[in-house]
Amino acid sequence: MKEEQIEFEEQIKQLKEYLDAEDINQFRDHFLELHVYEQSQVYLSLSDDERLRGYNFLSPKEMADMFEILEEEEESVEKYLEEMNPQYAADMLSEMYRDNAVDMLNQLDPATIKKYLSLMPAEDADGIRRLLKYEDDTAGSIMTTEYISIFANQTIKSAMSILKRKAPEAETIYYVYVVDSNRRLVGVISLRDLIVHEDDEMIFDIMGDRLVSVNVNDDQRDVARTIQDYDFLAIPVVDNEERLIGIITVDDIIDVINDEAASDYSGLAGVDVEEKSENPFVVASKRLPWLIILLFLGIGTSTLISNFEEMISEASILAVFISLITGTAGNAGTQSLAVAVRKLADNDENKRNFGKLILSEISSGLITGVVTGVTIFLAVGIWQQNFVLGLVIGIAMLAAITIANLAGSFIPILMEKIGFDPAVASGPFITTLTDLTSVLIYFNIAALFMNYLT
Repeated sequence: MKEEQIEFEEQIKQLKEYLDAEDINQFRDHFLELHVYEQSQVYLSLSDDERLRGYNFLSPKEMADMFEILEEEEESVEKYLEEMNPQYAADMLSEMYRDNAVDMLNQLDPATIKKYLSLMPAEDADGIRRLLKYEDDTAGSIMTTEYISIFANQTIKSAMSILKRKAPEAETIYYVYVVDSNRRLVGVISLRDLIVHEDDEMIFDIMGDRLVSVNVNDDQRDVARTIQDYDFLAIPVVDNEERLIGIITVDDIIDVINDEAASDYSGLAGVDVEEKSENPFVVASKRLPWLIILLFLGIGTSTLISNFEEMISEASILAVFISLITGTAGNAGTQSLAVAVRKLADNDENKRNFGKLILSEISSGLITGVVTGVTIFLAVGIWQQNFVLGLVIGIAMLAAITIANLAGSFIPILMEKIGFDPAVASGPFITTLTDLTSVLIYFNIAALFMNYLT
């Protein structure tokens, strides 16, 4: 693998030399032999001047094939489009599959989008406009209108003729969708079925009529779950009248899964894990809001501890175990939070039994709390030769872990009920909140045993 990487780096170096020498034939011969993913990596490695030369060496269609592989989150997409000749950029976007072109255009301001659409062929511009109108994170926003449909009252021979004619523009040909005269979805047939049956057989005799489709307004997470459950390569998208208006392919769903995973990780960490900016001021400005909120929660914890200053002065050993209890409870709360967020992302209502989830987390909190409490009771009792202190720490640990598990499962459920993303109940937030409750629990329990600690 390392040798292949070295060889690829040598290829990039050679391609750059062809660009510098303006040797268009050598550059095209070597560049177009590469896989489109490798082409995209070459493109990303080029300097501004090298990219400008590259646009003169490659057609909009060749650039479109490569551009579709670029990460749609790539911060420089807008820059790449702006440095191209506007007509060249518009031609490239019109050569892309429409759902991918829409992903690119959605990163631009409305005026720029309008400029590129005005330079495209009318048919392509109209198709892209239809997709741009759908809300983000819905089936409509990730579907493509480049699919193949046929009618039920056709023969296989006529259907194959349509397939051959439309295949070059279609995003996938493995599923062919069957519609009626009103464009309502009535069936689906695979490419294999079209190949193995006789030419004079009718489509309605061999098509499958047990349909699984998604509505254009469905959440993209629900679409991803459906494709995962049924192991589809593509799924049809219908409007409210059951008319076929597009399809969603598995490659788009992989992007959705990655986006949702990144969103959940960001929420749990309280930071954007896909932050690409290397400017420390930009990075800091995005992280500071959470940190300031957590700072004030931390001040609340410190204030609470100060209220027990007299107790600590009488039994200073209590201060030694504050971080032990708060840290363990915070870890337990974060574990519970991760389980709750994962359950909330599940579309199966049988799995999203919130009462059962909360009861399960309380029960697991009690079990882990008892085991952890007994362990720390024995450890502190032997270490400090004070089993009363061990008992205080053990009981506080049991209560703190149980409450942390309850908070970790209940808070994201509450946030979803009131319309917020449950992943926003981040790990740092839960940890800081459990610090507050753990300190309160710890010192109130200690107060009951003060006569035995001093």
